[in-house]
Amino acid sequence: MTPELNEIFHQEYRELRPRAPVPALDIRFRRFTSLNTTIRLREGELHVRLSDLLENAPEAVLRAIAHILLAKLYRRPIAASHADRYRRYVSSDMMTRQAEHIRQTRGRKRIGSAQGHIYDLEEVFEAVNRRFFHGLLGRPTLTWSTQAARRMLGHYDAAHNTIVVSRIFDRPGTPRYAIEYLLYHEMLHLRHPVKVRGGRRCVHSREFQAEERLFPELELAKAYLKRL
Repeated sequence: MTPELNEIFHQEYRELRPRAPVPALDIRFRRFTSLNTTIRLREGELHVRLSDLLENAPEAVLRAIAHILLAKLYRRPIAASHADRYRRYVSSDMMTRQAEHIRQTRGRKRIGSAQGHIYDLEEVFEAVNRRFFHGLLGRPTLTWSTQAARRMLGHYDAAHNTIVVSRIFDRPGTPRYAIEYLLYHEMLHLRHPVKVRGGRRCVHSREFQAEERLFPELELAKAYLKRL
């Protein structure tokens, strides 16, 4: 921890809690696999852990991080200026590239199998690819999740070029159109990568949403997913 960083957190604490004594600070950079930042209060001491990707961040960004972490810890409103400054910095092309790089080099992706008990994701992918993309979309790694998750039904991990589908769908009662829609949605992420506009990440662009509406059983699939 640098004296400057310690002073930044000290000052931001004073701004948020002017009458409270400043607790001891333990601030360290860690080799996280993403742009993680954490703060915890233990036995009267504040423990702050920051991704080492932020070590060379400008003072204004570090001050924004300190404000955001402290505001969340003490349930205070987060100043829009600090939130915007931090969002713009981590969404910049430079930071996005660095974050993707450390996810690839440090992160471990648990890859299972595309072949499930009922559905083969590779077979479904190829069928959807022919139906909607003329068979031209490159096939990423496909895998069922290790757990039957109900919250994260499916996701595309760009760092590892992997589509993961929740194992909860690999059962006899799951309609084919639900599996196809899940893969189609994640395949659209391959076709329409995340963009940054005005400091904000645009995950589902207008083009993405327009193509998603082309899925014939869209409403049926969404209704089925909602019931889960």
